[in-house]
Amino acid sequence: MNRYNIGNGVGILLLVLWLIPLKDVAAADLLAPQVVLKEASTQFKESLADEGVSKDFVSVYHNVTVIIEPRVDFERISKLVLGKLWKKATPEQRVIFKQEFKVKLIRTYTRAFLEFREWSIRYLPLRMAKEAKKTVVKTEVLQPGVQPIAVNYRMHLKKGTWLVYDIIIEGVSLVTNYRSSFKGQVKRVGSFDAMIDKLRKNNLAALAP
Repeated sequence: MNRYNIGNGVGILLLVLWLIPLKDVAAADLLAPQVVLKEASTQFKESLADEGVSKDFVSVYHNVTVIIEPRVDFERISKLVLGKLWKKATPEQRVIFKQEFKVKLIRTYTRAFLEFREWSIRYLPLRMAKEAKKTVVKTEVLQPGVQPIAVNYRMHLKKGTWLVYDIIIEGVSLVTNYRSSFKGQVKRVGSFDAMIDKLRKNNLAALAP
């Protein structure tokens, strides 16, 4: 069995975007996809300069949203996560699911940040062709006294910007994990609409004052 439960590990997905790199590839040697992740980490650190903000869930959630949203392709992730369900969904269902799934991911990562403050990230060397449209950015999440956790980002070039569309934590894909989860939920609750409604209610409850 994998030593990291994906339910816990998924919180590391965006968490490692804002942590400070430790003994990573020199900044001058980072390639464009790595720079996207590093810039996010720097911005988030600056946003937490106010200790009062760093202890407030709603404020941290807002910061995560503002910093991370432009760097993640939620459209592509939603499509990959739903798989066949995406093809059957109406345009309205797709819009609603994408929004609610985005909220679920961001609130999950916000909770993870509040729980795992001592983590650091190391970027591993990246080799890619100049004309490449896709790549995998490999990193290791570090914590004193614990074995490094392999966290790899699948990214693609969209309209001139590198965006994350999947994260693999210790060999487990976020997309694959959620695809299985949502497929099972649809079967349990009886319909795609019912699954979305449940997701929406969970988000509202989690973000309630």
